[in-house]
Amino acid sequence: MNWYLQSGKESDVVTSTRIRFARNLPEFKFNLKEKKDVDKLKNKIKENVYAIGYGLKYLELKDMDDITKMSLVEKNLISPEYAMHNENGAILINDEENICIMINDEDHLKIQVFSSGLELENTLNYAIELDQKIEEVLGYATSKKYGYLTSMPTNWGTGLKASVMVHLPALTITKNINKVFYTINNFGVNIVGAYGENSKELGDVFQISNKRTLGVTEKEIIENIKVEKLIEQERKARKFLAKDTIDLEDTIYRSYGLLNNCRKISLEEAQKLISNVKMGTDLGVLPELNDRKIQQLILYTKPANMQ
Repeated sequence: MNWYLQSGKESDVVTSTRIRFARNLPEFKFNLKEKKDVDKLKNKIKENVYAIGYGLKYLELKDMDDITKMSLVEKNLISPEYAMHNENGAILINDEENICIMINDEDHLKIQVFSSGLELENTLNYAIELDQKIEEVLGYATSKKYGYLTSMPTNWGTGLKASVMVHLPALTITKNINKVFYTINNFGVNIVGAYGENSKELGDVFQISNKRTLGVTEKEIIENIKVEKLIEQERKARKFLAKDTIDLEDTIYRSYGLLNNCRKISLEEAQKLISNVKMGTDLGVLPELNDRKIQQLILYTKPANMQ
């Protein structure tokens, strides 16, 4: 089963983990624009897919229709900008879809490894193993002083972006979300919508990731993503809501009833109602569903995956 349909550690609050490395090949200019240069890059990668291994397949974005590309966006495997505005893009992806490598984004390679739940350390170890194999096969642009070189100096050093998706309905309902985010911001992390910068929050889901990549190790980066306090705050807020049992059950079962019986619904409303239902399932208030069914609902109510 694909990782995004599974539940994992702390999955009542942390729905998924992603480790991403930005990498560039030394013989090509950074941030390639000319088609002939991009084709050379893609051909080199394509010729070496078998040598890299991991069951990866090479797919061109130009060979996909818009629905297929958006289905990958909805799974958070590629970014919306990359899907819609990169005619020369391609990906390496395995059947489980827990590995997705974007080719010719602002960097030559964006190596991504995904897990369900809170799995920063295990996902990082697997991503490092994959990264080392690709470096062995393709080689990377590096500097003794600055580490891995990327098109954006802010990503120099490790080139690592570690992120977790968090589901925070109770903090949203109790209007404590902004206060908690303000506190977390002071720890040197970014908090954005589910689909990255400039995307809005959908279904009370937010993405938390590191700001620094230079002058810190990979291990230090994942240690600085302190979500344990956030998990604790969300669970406290849920307990507070559960004190008024009738109101909480009413919110959850109204949401469940609307999802069961409506004939037409917007994505935004559906995701908000599913957020309430997930909270109810995680609290044991709603025995009619389980976590796997919730994960299916979250994904298959999104337009492209529904189609």
